[in-house]
Amino acid sequence: MDESEPMTDFFDAHRPATAFDHDSTLVVVMELSGKSWDLAASVPGVPRRPRRSVKPGDLGAVSRALEGWKKEAAKAGRTITRVVVAHEAGPDGFWIARELTALGIEAQVMQPASIPVERKSRRAKTDPIDLDMLLRTLLAWLRGEPRVCAMVRVPSVEEEDRRRSGRERDRLTSERVSLENRVRSLLGLHGIYDFRPRLKKAEEELERLRTRSGAPLPAEMTAEIRRAMARLRLIGEQIDEINAAREAAAKAAAQAAHLQGEQRMIHFLTGIVGVGLETATRLVREVFCRPFRDRRGLAAFVGLTGTPFQSGGMEREQGISKNGDKRIRGLLLQLTWRWLRFQSGSALSKWFAARVAGGSGRIRKIMVVALARKLLVALWRGVHTGVVPEGARLADAAA
Repeated sequence: MDESEPMTDFFDAHRPATAFDHDSTLVVVMELSGKSWDLAASVPGVPRRPRRSVKPGDLGAVSRALEGWKKEAAKAGRTITRVVVAHEAGPDGFWIARELTALGIEAQVMQPASIPVERKSRRAKTDPIDLDMLLRTLLAWLRGEPRVCAMVRVPSVEEEDRRRSGRERDRLTSERVSLENRVRSLLGLHGIYDFRPRLKKAEEELERLRTRSGAPLPAEMTAEIRRAMARLRLIGEQIDEINAAREAAAKAAAQAAHLQGEQRMIHFLTGIVGVGLETATRLVREVFCRPFRDRRGLAAFVGLTGTPFQSGGMEREQGISKNGDKRIRGLLLQLTWRWLRFQSGSALSKWFAARVAGGSGRIRKIMVVALARKLLVALWRGVHTGVVPEGARLADAAA
Protein backbone atom coordinates (compact mmCIF):
# COMPACT_ATOMS: atom_id res chain seq x y z
CA MET A 1 0.00 0.00 0.00
CA ASP A 2 1.28 3.51 -0.88
CA GLU A 3 2.11 5.77 2.05
CA SER A 4 -0.08 8.44 0.48
CA GLU A 5 -3.22 6.29 0.73
CA PRO A 6 -5.55 7.09 3.63
CA MET A 7 -5.48 4.67 6.54
CA THR A 8 -8.88 3.79 7.99
CA ASP A 9 -10.59 0.90 9.65
CA PHE A 10 -12.03 -1.13 6.81
CA PHE A 11 -14.58 -3.90 6.52
CA ASP A 12 -13.04 -7.07 5.08
CA ALA A 13 -15.75 -8.97 3.24
CA HIS A 14 -13.60 -12.08 2.81
CA ARG A 15 -12.11 -12.60 6.28
CA PRO A 16 -13.69 -12.71 9.75
CA ALA A 17 -12.39 -10.24 12.31
CA THR A 18 -12.35 -12.87 15.10
CA ALA A 19 -10.59 -16.24 15.13
CA PHE A 20 -12.99 -19.18 15.03
CA ASP A 21 -13.18 -21.59 17.99
CA HIS A 22 -15.41 -24.50 17.01
CA ASP A 23 -15.92 -25.72 20.59
CA SER A 24 -17.33 -22.44 21.91
CA THR A 25 -19.10 -20.93 18.87
CA LEU A 26 -22.73 -21.51 17.93
CA VAL A 27 -23.04 -21.04 14.16
CA VAL A 28 -26.50 -20.51 12.68
CA VAL A 29 -27.74 -19.74 9.16
CA MET A 30 -31.19 -18.50 8.16
CA GLU A 31 -33.04 -19.09 4.91
CA LEU A 32 -35.56 -16.24 4.62
CA SER A 33 -38.83 -16.32 2.72
CA GLY A 34 -42.27 -14.78 2.96
CA LYS A 35 -43.78 -17.98 4.37
CA SER A 36 -41.20 -19.03 6.97
CA TRP A 37 -37.67 -18.52 8.23
CA ASP A 38 -35.71 -21.79 8.25
CA LEU A 39 -32.77 -22.06 10.65
CA ALA A 40 -29.92 -24.57 10.69
CA ALA A 41 -27.14 -24.71 13.28
CA SER A 42 -23.75 -26.18 14.03
CA VAL A 43 -23.87 -26.80 17.79
CA PRO A 44 -20.58 -27.57 19.61
CA GLY A 45 -20.60 -31.09 21.02
CA VAL A 46 -23.75 -32.09 19.09
CA PRO A 47 -23.07 -34.36 16.08
CA ARG A 48 -26.37 -33.63 14.31
CA ARG A 49 -27.21 -30.39 12.50
CA PRO A 50 -30.50 -29.24 14.07
CA ARG A 51 -33.06 -27.27 12.05
CA ARG A 52 -36.04 -25.18 13.01
CA SER A 53 -38.67 -23.06 11.26
CA VAL A 54 -40.16 -19.86 12.66
CA LYS A 55 -42.65 -17.30 11.42
CA PRO A 56 -41.21 -14.50 9.25
CA GLY A 57 -40.13 -11.55 11.38
CA ASP A 58 -40.34 -13.46 14.68
CA LEU A 59 -36.94 -12.65 16.18
CA GLY A 60 -38.26 -13.75 19.56
CA ALA A 61 -38.61 -17.29 18.20
CA VAL A 62 -35.10 -17.02 16.73
CA SER A 63 -33.74 -16.01 20.15
CA ARG A 64 -35.53 -18.93 21.79
CA ALA A 65 -34.05 -21.32 19.24
CA LEU A 66 -30.56 -19.97 19.94
CA GLU A 67 -31.06 -20.39 23.69
CA GLY A 68 -32.26 -23.95 23.16
CA TRP A 69 -29.16 -24.81 21.16
CA LYS A 70 -26.97 -23.21 23.81
CA LYS A 71 -28.52 -25.55 26.38
CA GLU A 72 -27.86 -28.54 24.12
CA ALA A 73 -24.21 -27.49 23.88
CA ALA A 74 -24.05 -27.13 27.68
CA LYS A 75 -25.40 -30.69 28.13
CA ALA A 76 -22.61 -31.87 25.80
CA GLY A 77 -20.03 -30.14 28.00
CA ARG A 78 -19.49 -27.07 25.82
CA THR A 79 -19.83 -23.43 26.91
CA ILE A 80 -21.03 -21.04 24.21
CA THR A 81 -19.15 -17.74 24.27
CA ARG A 82 -19.90 -16.60 20.72
CA VAL A 83 -23.02 -16.78 18.54
CA VAL A 84 -22.79 -16.12 14.78
CA VAL A 85 -25.96 -15.84 12.70
CA ALA A 86 -25.89 -15.25 8.94
CA HIS A 87 -28.39 -14.92 6.12
CA GLU A 88 -28.22 -13.96 2.46
CA ALA A 89 -28.74 -10.37 1.38
CA GLY A 90 -32.20 -9.93 -0.07
CA PRO A 91 -35.49 -8.03 0.11
CA ASP A 92 -35.41 -7.92 3.92
CA GLY A 93 -32.43 -5.58 3.81
CA PHE A 94 -30.37 -5.13 6.95
CA TRP A 95 -32.92 -4.74 9.74
CA ILE A 96 -32.50 -8.36 10.86
CA ALA A 97 -28.74 -8.00 11.21
CA ARG A 98 -29.13 -4.74 13.11
CA GLU A 99 -31.68 -6.25 15.51
CA LEU A 100 -29.52 -9.31 16.13
CA THR A 101 -26.48 -7.11 16.75
CA ALA A 102 -28.49 -5.12 19.30
CA LEU A 103 -29.15 -8.43 21.10
CA GLY A 104 -25.41 -9.09 21.37
CA ILE A 105 -25.32 -11.60 18.51
CA GLU A 106 -22.71 -11.43 15.75
CA ALA A 107 -24.73 -11.03 12.54
CA GLN A 108 -23.34 -11.48 9.03
CA VAL A 109 -25.04 -10.83 5.70
CA MET A 110 -23.78 -13.00 2.83
CA GLN A 111 -23.54 -11.88 -0.78
CA PRO A 112 -25.68 -14.43 -2.68
CA ALA A 113 -23.63 -14.16 -5.87
CA SER A 114 -20.42 -15.06 -4.01
CA ILE A 115 -21.71 -18.39 -2.67
CA PRO A 116 -20.43 -21.32 -4.79
CA VAL A 117 -23.00 -23.80 -6.11
CA GLU A 118 -22.78 -27.10 -7.98
CA ARG A 119 -22.57 -26.82 -11.76
CA LYS A 120 -24.52 -29.92 -12.69
CA SER A 121 -27.00 -29.53 -15.53
CA ARG A 122 -29.79 -30.63 -13.20
CA ARG A 123 -28.99 -29.56 -9.66
CA ALA A 124 -31.28 -30.54 -6.82
CA LYS A 125 -32.49 -27.49 -4.91
CA THR A 126 -34.52 -27.69 -1.72
CA ASP A 127 -34.61 -25.64 1.47
CA PRO A 128 -32.65 -28.30 3.46
CA ILE A 129 -30.00 -28.44 0.73
CA ASP A 130 -29.76 -24.65 0.67
CA LEU A 131 -29.41 -24.54 4.46
CA ASP A 132 -26.62 -27.13 4.39
CA MET A 133 -24.84 -25.16 1.66
CA LEU A 134 -25.13 -21.89 3.59
CA LEU A 135 -23.91 -23.54 6.78
CA ARG A 136 -20.91 -25.15 5.08
CA THR A 137 -20.04 -21.84 3.45
CA LEU A 138 -20.33 -19.86 6.68
CA LEU A 139 -18.20 -22.37 8.63
CA ALA A 140 -15.52 -22.23 5.93
CA TRP A 141 -15.59 -18.41 6.00
CA LEU A 142 -15.23 -18.39 9.79
CA ARG A 143 -12.22 -20.69 9.49
CA GLY A 144 -10.62 -18.16 7.17
CA GLU A 145 -10.59 -20.32 4.05
CA PRO A 146 -9.83 -18.18 0.95
CA ARG A 147 -12.39 -17.30 -1.71
CA VAL A 148 -15.29 -18.99 0.08
CA CYS A 149 -17.78 -16.13 -0.04
CA ALA A 150 -18.08 -12.43 0.67
CA MET A 151 -20.02 -10.65 3.36
CA VAL A 152 -21.90 -7.37 3.04
CA ARG A 153 -21.12 -4.50 5.36
CA VAL A 154 -24.22 -3.65 7.40
CA PRO A 155 -24.91 0.12 7.26
CA SER A 156 -26.64 2.08 9.97
CA VAL A 157 -30.22 3.23 9.48
CA GLU A 158 -29.03 6.84 9.02
CA GLU A 159 -26.34 5.88 6.53
CA GLU A 160 -28.80 3.82 4.51
CA ASP A 161 -31.40 6.59 4.57
CA ARG A 162 -28.93 9.19 3.25
CA ARG A 163 -28.53 7.14 0.08
CA ARG A 164 -32.26 6.89 -0.48
CA SER A 165 -32.83 10.13 -2.41
CA GLY A 166 -30.03 9.48 -4.88
CA ARG A 167 -31.28 5.99 -5.63
CA GLU A 168 -34.85 7.23 -5.96
CA ARG A 169 -33.66 9.88 -8.40
CA ASP A 170 -31.99 7.17 -10.49
CA ARG A 171 -35.19 5.15 -10.61
CA LEU A 172 -37.27 8.19 -11.54
CA THR A 173 -34.84 9.12 -14.30
CA SER A 174 -34.98 5.56 -15.65
CA GLU A 175 -38.79 5.64 -15.58
CA ARG A 176 -38.80 8.98 -17.41
CA VAL A 177 -36.56 7.67 -20.17
CA SER A 178 -38.73 4.56 -20.48
CA LEU A 179 -41.90 6.65 -20.83
CA GLU A 180 -40.32 8.96 -23.38
CA ASN A 181 -39.19 5.98 -25.44
CA ARG A 182 -42.70 4.55 -25.23
CA VAL A 183 -44.24 7.75 -26.56
CA ARG A 184 -41.68 7.92 -29.39
CA SER A 185 -42.28 4.28 -30.32
CA LEU A 186 -46.07 4.82 -30.47
CA LEU A 187 -45.68 7.85 -32.71
CA GLY A 188 -43.11 6.03 -34.80
CA LEU A 189 -45.84 3.58 -35.82
CA HIS A 190 -47.32 6.45 -37.82
CA GLY A 191 -44.11 7.94 -39.16
CA ILE A 192 -43.71 10.72 -36.55
CA TYR A 193 -40.16 11.00 -35.21
CA ASP A 194 -39.56 14.58 -34.02
CA PHE A 195 -42.01 14.84 -31.11
CA ARG A 196 -40.47 15.70 -27.71
CA PRO A 197 -42.90 14.83 -24.89
CA ARG A 198 -41.02 16.74 -22.19
CA LEU A 199 -41.53 20.19 -23.69
CA LYS A 200 -43.98 22.60 -22.01
CA LYS A 201 -46.13 22.85 -25.12
CA ALA A 202 -46.07 19.13 -25.84
CA GLU A 203 -49.83 18.80 -25.16
CA GLU A 204 -50.65 21.45 -27.74
CA GLU A 205 -48.21 19.94 -30.21
CA LEU A 206 -49.81 16.51 -29.73
CA GLU A 207 -53.20 17.89 -30.85
CA ARG A 208 -51.67 19.18 -34.10
CA LEU A 209 -49.88 15.96 -35.00
CA ARG A 210 -51.06 14.06 -38.05
CA THR A 211 -50.12 10.72 -39.56
CA ARG A 212 -48.19 10.48 -42.85
CA SER A 213 -51.48 10.32 -44.69
CA GLY A 214 -52.69 13.50 -42.98
CA ALA A 215 -55.27 11.77 -40.78
CA PRO A 216 -55.60 12.51 -37.03
CA LEU A 217 -53.86 10.18 -34.62
CA PRO A 218 -55.91 7.15 -33.45
CA ALA A 219 -57.99 8.00 -30.39
CA GLU A 220 -56.83 5.19 -28.10
CA MET A 221 -53.17 5.79 -28.89
CA THR A 222 -53.59 9.51 -28.25
CA ALA A 223 -55.19 8.77 -24.88
CA GLU A 224 -52.29 6.47 -23.96
CA ILE A 225 -49.78 9.15 -24.92
CA ARG A 226 -51.63 11.73 -22.77
CA ARG A 227 -51.50 9.40 -19.77
CA ALA A 228 -47.79 8.79 -20.35
CA MET A 229 -47.16 12.53 -20.55
CA ALA A 230 -49.08 13.06 -17.30
CA ARG A 231 -46.77 10.55 -15.61
CA LEU A 232 -43.81 12.34 -17.17
CA ARG A 233 -44.90 15.62 -15.61
CA LEU A 234 -45.27 13.98 -12.19
CA ILE A 235 -41.85 12.34 -12.47
CA GLY A 236 -40.32 15.67 -13.48
CA GLU A 237 -41.85 17.38 -10.43
CA GLN A 238 -40.53 14.66 -8.11
CA ILE A 239 -37.03 14.90 -9.59
CA ASP A 240 -37.12 18.69 -9.16
CA GLU A 241 -38.20 18.19 -5.54
CA ILE A 242 -35.24 15.89 -4.85
CA ASN A 243 -32.83 18.29 -6.56
CA ALA A 244 -34.17 21.28 -4.60
CA ALA A 245 -33.81 19.44 -1.29
CA ARG A 246 -30.25 18.45 -2.16
CA GLU A 247 -29.29 22.00 -3.17
CA ALA A 248 -30.86 23.41 0.01
CA ALA A 249 -28.87 20.95 2.14
CA ALA A 250 -25.65 21.83 0.31
CA LYS A 251 -26.31 25.58 0.73
CA ALA A 252 -26.99 25.13 4.46
CA ALA A 253 -23.82 23.09 4.85
CA ALA A 254 -21.77 25.71 2.98
CA GLN A 255 -22.90 28.36 5.49
CA ALA A 256 -21.83 26.23 8.46
CA ALA A 257 -18.65 27.27 10.28
CA HIS A 258 -17.10 23.80 10.24
CA LEU A 259 -17.94 21.04 7.78
CA GLN A 260 -17.57 17.46 8.93
CA GLY A 261 -17.98 13.98 7.53
CA GLU A 262 -19.86 13.59 4.29
CA GLN A 263 -20.67 17.30 3.91
CA ARG A 264 -16.96 18.13 4.04
CA MET A 265 -16.27 15.55 1.32
CA ILE A 266 -19.11 16.84 -0.87
CA HIS A 267 -17.91 20.44 -0.46
CA PHE A 268 -14.38 19.38 -1.46
CA LEU A 269 -15.56 17.62 -4.61
CA THR A 270 -17.91 20.38 -5.77
CA GLY A 271 -14.99 22.80 -5.49
CA ILE A 272 -13.34 21.03 -8.44
CA VAL A 273 -14.37 22.17 -11.93
CA GLY A 274 -16.45 19.52 -13.69
CA VAL A 275 -17.77 17.80 -10.55
CA GLY A 276 -21.41 18.70 -9.93
CA LEU A 277 -23.44 18.44 -6.75
CA GLU A 278 -25.33 15.30 -7.83
CA THR A 279 -22.11 13.50 -8.81
CA ALA A 280 -20.31 14.55 -5.64
CA THR A 281 -23.20 13.51 -3.39
CA ARG A 282 -23.59 10.10 -5.01
CA LEU A 283 -19.86 9.36 -4.93
CA VAL A 284 -19.54 10.34 -1.27
CA ARG A 285 -22.65 8.56 0.03
CA GLU A 286 -22.31 5.44 -2.08
CA VAL A 287 -18.53 5.03 -2.18
CA PHE A 288 -16.26 7.42 -0.28
CA CYS A 289 -18.09 7.12 3.04
CA ARG A 290 -17.14 3.43 3.16
CA PRO A 291 -13.80 2.29 4.60
CA PHE A 292 -11.40 0.62 2.13
CA ARG A 293 -8.05 -1.05 2.73
CA ASP A 294 -6.39 0.55 -0.30
CA ARG A 295 -6.99 1.72 -3.86
CA ARG A 296 -7.41 -1.86 -5.09
CA GLY A 297 -10.27 -2.47 -2.67
CA LEU A 298 -11.87 0.79 -3.80
CA ALA A 299 -11.64 -0.11 -7.49
CA ALA A 300 -12.93 -3.62 -6.80
CA PHE A 301 -15.97 -2.23 -4.99
CA VAL A 302 -16.95 -0.15 -8.02
CA GLY A 303 -16.14 -2.98 -10.46
CA LEU A 304 -13.15 -1.40 -12.20
CA THR A 305 -10.66 -4.21 -11.60
CA GLY A 306 -9.50 -6.66 -14.24
CA THR A 307 -10.69 -10.27 -14.49
CA PRO A 308 -7.80 -12.40 -15.78
CA PHE A 309 -8.45 -15.87 -17.19
CA GLN A 310 -5.58 -18.33 -16.78
CA SER A 311 -5.74 -22.07 -17.41
CA GLY A 312 -2.66 -24.09 -18.27
CA GLY A 313 -0.90 -22.24 -21.06
CA MET A 314 -3.92 -20.06 -21.81
CA GLU A 315 -3.88 -16.51 -20.47
CA ARG A 316 -6.10 -13.60 -21.41
CA GLU A 317 -7.85 -10.60 -19.89
CA GLN A 318 -11.66 -10.64 -19.83
CA GLY A 319 -12.13 -6.95 -19.10
CA ILE A 320 -13.31 -5.21 -15.95
CA SER A 321 -15.23 -7.22 -13.37
CA LYS A 322 -18.35 -4.97 -13.40
CA ASN A 323 -19.09 -5.81 -9.77
CA GLY A 324 -20.98 -3.34 -7.61
CA ASP A 325 -23.64 -0.84 -8.61
CA LYS A 326 -23.65 -0.30 -12.37
CA ARG A 327 -25.24 3.15 -11.90
CA ILE A 328 -22.25 4.30 -9.85
CA ARG A 329 -19.92 2.92 -12.48
CA GLY A 330 -21.88 4.73 -15.18
CA LEU A 331 -21.83 7.93 -13.12
CA LEU A 332 -18.06 7.64 -12.79
CA LEU A 333 -17.58 7.14 -16.54
CA GLN A 334 -19.72 10.22 -17.28
CA LEU A 335 -17.59 12.17 -14.81
CA THR A 336 -14.44 10.92 -16.56
CA TRP A 337 -15.57 12.25 -19.94
CA ARG A 338 -16.44 15.59 -18.31
CA TRP A 339 -13.02 15.59 -16.66
CA LEU A 340 -11.34 15.31 -20.06
CA ARG A 341 -13.39 18.27 -21.26
CA PHE A 342 -13.06 20.64 -18.29
CA GLN A 343 -9.73 19.49 -16.83
CA SER A 344 -7.67 19.07 -20.00
CA GLY A 345 -4.61 20.55 -18.28
CA SER A 346 -4.60 18.08 -15.38
CA ALA A 347 -2.03 15.32 -15.06
CA LEU A 348 -4.71 12.67 -15.50
CA SER A 349 -5.95 14.17 -18.78
CA LYS A 350 -2.39 14.44 -20.08
CA TRP A 351 -1.80 10.79 -19.16
CA PHE A 352 -4.90 9.83 -21.14
CA ALA A 353 -3.89 11.95 -24.15
CA ALA A 354 -0.46 10.34 -24.24
CA ARG A 355 -1.94 6.84 -24.17
CA VAL A 356 -4.52 7.35 -26.91
CA ALA A 357 -2.47 9.57 -29.24
CA GLY A 358 -3.23 8.36 -32.76
CA GLY A 359 -5.47 5.58 -31.45
CA SER A 360 -8.90 4.58 -32.66
CA GLY A 361 -12.22 5.19 -30.96
CA ARG A 362 -12.05 1.70 -29.47
CA ILE A 363 -8.73 2.52 -27.80
CA ARG A 364 -10.26 5.67 -26.32
CA LYS A 365 -13.16 3.68 -24.84
CA ILE A 366 -10.77 1.17 -23.31
CA MET A 367 -8.42 3.79 -21.89
CA VAL A 368 -11.22 5.94 -20.47
CA VAL A 369 -12.04 3.03 -18.14
CA ALA A 370 -8.44 3.04 -16.94
CA LEU A 371 -8.67 6.80 -16.49
CA ALA A 372 -11.93 6.39 -14.55
CA ARG A 373 -10.14 4.13 -12.07
CA LYS A 374 -7.28 6.61 -11.68
CA LEU A 375 -9.73 9.49 -11.23
CA LEU A 376 -11.71 7.53 -8.64
CA VAL A 377 -8.57 6.86 -6.61
CA ALA A 378 -7.41 10.47 -6.90
CA LEU A 379 -10.75 11.85 -5.69
CA TRP A 380 -10.89 9.26 -2.88
CA ARG A 381 -7.46 10.36 -1.67
CA GLY A 382 -8.52 13.98 -2.04
CA VAL A 383 -11.64 13.76 0.15
CA HIS A 384 -9.57 12.12 2.91
CA THR A 385 -6.39 14.18 2.66
CA GLY A 386 -7.59 17.46 1.13
CA VAL A 387 -5.09 17.15 -1.74
CA VAL A 388 -6.55 18.18 -5.11
CA PRO A 389 -5.61 15.95 -8.09
CA GLU A 390 -2.47 17.28 -9.76
CA GLY A 391 -3.15 20.11 -12.20
CA ALA A 392 -6.91 20.20 -11.57
CA ARG A 393 -8.69 23.57 -11.75
CA LEU A 394 -10.76 24.71 -8.78
CA ALA A 395 -14.15 26.37 -9.14
CA ASP A 396 -13.09 29.54 -7.25
CA ALA A 397 -10.02 29.97 -9.45
CA ALA A 398 -12.05 29.38 -12.62
CA ALA A 399 -14.53 32.06 -11.60
